[in-house]
This record gives sequence, structure tokens and C-alpha cells, in this order.
Amino acid sequence: MSREVLKEKIGIGGVAIGNCFEVVTDKRAEETLEAAWEGGIRYYDTSPWYGLGLSERRFGHFLHNQNRDDYILSTKVGRILKVTGNIPKTMWKEPPAFDYEYDYSAEAVRRSIEDSLQRLGIERIDYVFIHDLSPDHNDEYKDGVSWLDHFEVARKGAMPELTKMREEGIIKGWGLGVNTIEPIVKTLEETDADPDIFLSAIQYSMVNHKESIEKLFPVIEKHDVGLIAAAPFNAGLLSGKDRYNYSGEMPEDKLKKFEKIRDIAKKHEVELSTASLQFSQAPKVVNTVLAGASKPEQVRENAKAFDVKISSDFWKELKNEGLIDERAELPG
Repeated sequence: MSREVLKEKIGIGGVAIGNCFEVVTDKRAEETLEAAWEGGIRYYDTSPWYGLGLSERRFGHFLHNQNRDDYILSTKVGRILKVTGNIPKTMWKEPPAFDYEYDYSAEAVRRSIEDSLQRLGIERIDYVFIHDLSPDHNDEYKDGVSWLDHFEVARKGAMPELTKMREEGIIKGWGLGVNTIEPIVKTLEETDADPDIFLSAIQYSMVNHKESIEKLFPVIEKHDVGLIAAAPFNAGLLSGKDRYNYSGEMPEDKLKKFEKIRDIAKKHEVELSTASLQFSQAPKVVNTVLAGASKPEQVRENAKAFDVKISSDFWKELKNEGLIDERAELPG
């Protein structure tokens, strides 16, 4: 079949605008999205999970004023939000009054997309990712249910339903949006699903990329599907924040590796966040790199990253020191 291919070099993700790491005001969220637009960014990714609906509302508030044909929008399914008087404890700061439950059934997918369209106030969504169907969420599922249990529900429910919605013209394509590699490989190798593109977060960065080279990229190429490399800063470490991924834990090996990369970047007068974006976007198998931002200055810097020429000596030294894998494709 002829697939709709996402070709934007960079997109903006909605985790930070959903109040993940700090409370972001509506005004700053709007200014950040406006800076992304002014910087030429035309791919926007969000989710009902981000801020328990807050991120979608903020994205929609900005994007509904733009020509719908001028940008690409993706969101996610897998959790249904429900109004509550007892807001659950989550990673989100000051979220709206919603609780959530995991549901990967066909019916839930339809409802989730309809709910997202209501929050966004936009007439259509381009790509939909089945969200957090992944072993790193086993501790969050209720009643001893594992990700493999949910995967079976999705295999019979969410996956064929999204294929049907693509055929109906409601969406352009679908895939998984996950923080681990195994679910992507399992979907492509062990099901008869027909996905279009996958969002792989925190798995291809300057400090963590070996497993993607060995396990993810070959199966993506084999099945000729798209790939988005998300969270290239590992949720902050490679952009100067004192955090690694979303848990707040800082693995000693990753910190030591980062410090060595940082020192080499200083030596070559390279901005590490710029190098990180270029590195994650470099593989031929990667369609788009997706980075979050919560301030206008962050997204302006991200938008300009691919205009910066980085010396080949910088990349050569990183490989010589064993800090990036010898097989890693390099920018330029």
C-alpha cells in the first residue's frame, strides 16, 4: 500500500507543555507554540495522558487558529479520561480534575479519538499512536495485568480499529508510541497488523542508542515503516537539565558518559543540545526527531539546530573515545 510519510525534520512534543517537570502557564505554553510555528516547525505531537488533557487543550488552542493543511498533528490512545473529584497522583503538576484508565479496545480507541478532537477543537488528527503499551508500565497497570495482556487486547482491538479508521480516511496512519523497543518489534514481527509509523522515545540519543541500532532499526527497515526518534535529550540530561528520562533517576553510567561527551563538546565549542538533535535525526531510518519544550527560547534553539554546521572532528573524537557506537550514522 502507499503510505503517508512524515517528512518533517523536527517536531515539538507536548509532555512539558502538559506540566510534566514544572507548572507552565497558559500564556507561556501559547508563546512556546507560537515560537515553534515562527521557527518553521510544522509537526505537533500530544496525548490525552500529557497533563490529563491539558496538553491537548493547549495545542488545540494554538493550532485551531492555523490553516489545518499547514501542519501535521498526532496524538495517542490507550487511556480514557474520566471526570473525578479525587485527582490521582501522577507525574503532572496541577492537572485538571480527571482520572484515567487503560483501555486498548476498539471501542475505547474510537472514544479516545473523539474525546481528543473535542479537547483539541480541530477537525482531524493525522497520526495516532497506541500509547505506553510497554513493559516499563507494568507497575502502573491494575489488578496484576501485564503489558502483554494489554497487547493482546490491542492486537484484537486498537490495531484493527486504527487500520479501519485509516481506511475510512479519519486518520492518515498509526503505530505505537512507547519508551521501549520490544513492543515495536513484537507488533511488526508477531502480528498481522498494518502500522505506518512508530514513535520511539528515549531510545536513540547520544548516551543511549546501541539497542536501537541492533534491534529497532533493522526491523523498521525490514517492514518499511516510518520512525520518529522522540526525547533526544533523554527528557533533559542532554539539554542541560539535572534529570534522565521521566523517572528522575540518574544512572551512574549514563552520567559519566554524558560528562565525557559534554567535555568534548566544550572543547569543540559545540552546543550539546544542537548536537543531540542532529545525532538523533541522522539515521536514514529516522523520519523525524521530536523534542519537547516549555519555553519559547528552548524551541527557538531547537528549530535552528539543523542550520548549525558541526565539525566532523567532534563526531570523530566521540567515536574514537567509544562514547558513541561505531555503527551510528552521523550528521552530514
